[in-house]
Amino acid sequence: MSAPITKRGISVQEQKAPSLLLTIFGATGDLAKRKLFPSLYRLYKKNLLNKRFAIVGVARTEMSDDEFRNRVKKSVQTFGEIDNDIDAFTSHFYYVPHDVTNKESYIKLKQRMDDIDRQHQLEGNRIFYLAMAPEFFGTISLHLKESGLTETNGFKRLIIEKPFGHDLSSAQKLNKEIRESFHEEEIFRIDHYLGKEMVQNIEVIRFANNLFEPLWNNRYISNIQITSSESLGVEDRGRYYETSGALKDMVQNHILQMVSLLAMEPPVRLSPDDIRAEKIKVLKALRPIDKEKVHEHFVRGQYGSGTINGEIVPGYREEPNVHPQSNTETFVAGRIFIDNFRWAGVPFYIRTGKRMPLKTTKIVVQFKDNPFQLYYKDHPQPNLLVLHIQPEEGITLHFNAKKAGQSVATTQVKLNFSNQKIDGINTPEAYEKLLFDCMLGDSTNFTHWEEVALSWKFVDPISEVWQNEQSSFPNYAAFTNGPESSNELLALDGHFWWSVNDLEIENC
Repeated sequence: MSAPITKRGISVQEQKAPSLLLTIFGATGDLAKRKLFPSLYRLYKKNLLNKRFAIVGVARTEMSDDEFRNRVKKSVQTFGEIDNDIDAFTSHFYYVPHDVTNKESYIKLKQRMDDIDRQHQLEGNRIFYLAMAPEFFGTISLHLKESGLTETNGFKRLIIEKPFGHDLSSAQKLNKEIRESFHEEEIFRIDHYLGKEMVQNIEVIRFANNLFEPLWNNRYISNIQITSSESLGVEDRGRYYETSGALKDMVQNHILQMVSLLAMEPPVRLSPDDIRAEKIKVLKALRPIDKEKVHEHFVRGQYGSGTINGEIVPGYREEPNVHPQSNTETFVAGRIFIDNFRWAGVPFYIRTGKRMPLKTTKIVVQFKDNPFQLYYKDHPQPNLLVLHIQPEEGITLHFNAKKAGQSVATTQVKLNFSNQKIDGINTPEAYEKLLFDCMLGDSTNFTHWEEVALSWKFVDPISEVWQNEQSSFPNYAAFTNGPESSNELLALDGHFWWSVNDLEIENC
């Protein structure tokens, strides 16, 4: 039996990380505990890590190696499953107390890392993961260079989390600082949506199926809707959210990345550069939103209080660390146009918000109605292709068929593919995939600087208008689908939001 093949044509058996030293700045934080340590353990269990690897945790807290290893073990127990090999796994972990603003700390860190490198024969291959607040990105990358930590015989790579700046100007400044120490091909900007199974499936569904690709244009598609909703409020993230809001937290990165994958042209080959080039073309073709016309294309909202299961939840302005008169949006809906030959005239509708009825991310591709309806009396439903991104993963194709019986009445039929049903248990978590890709040096599912810059260029005018005007918040109750102005936005084009409740994937 031949080995299974990945999307880039390499068998799973042939894919194994090289020897490497992974240094995690912010190793005592929530991201490391909930995502990174369990993901690394899953890679270890699957035998995808090289036997010669080491993980160095870096944070301000004073701690011994053994104490850190116990933390890692507890993390894996809490957020994953462990086996008898957990102690062998954690034996590869080391800890260095560190002040990221202190030059002397980097000298001590270098000495420890050099010792670990020699001990495990890691050949100088190094990945630095900055699981910290973005304001430290530039400082850390500069100190890494000045201390000689980036001078190595092997490869060096930097992984950073969003947000990458808070507007185009700040992103340019941050990129300039990081590029002093790392080349663009060495910088891996994580957008965890790009690690999700069904987001990566967008390319395959389009380009591996002649059923869809010939129809994937303005001749046959009426509109595309992207909904990414959360039922939770901001919880303990109020301080961060006050400086971000839904536009910067979701639209500038996750949603525009999905738009680019949905709208891109077929790449020449499945290389990171070729795929990225097509995504960048889409972002360049986004129709700019003039400040005077922001309200014609985008609406915003902020949730008020609401009730679920008899329990009252507070509005955004009552959340911890939120200003009592906050002007920050927790909901965004927008209409985006891509001015190129394939997509001219097709609206891409996007919406994202907190305290909505469901936690879900779905993409709905609505095809145009037939020009002449033979079955007009039954008003057949339009054909829909629904991509279920999270929490369920799968695809649903909605089409019309004849009802059973003597009449020729129509009924809507659904074809379902459920990833959860087939192999969901073995579906890698997004961070697991992205960590492994970085180890292999594969930047396909990471965000290039030009993508970041073009995304900020698109959202900055919207953000500037909203910052300079006071809105009548709150304007939607918790556990509703956002303000009424969101529905009105689509009604102007004769469209409506497809209810995510009606689009739930069904068991196969």
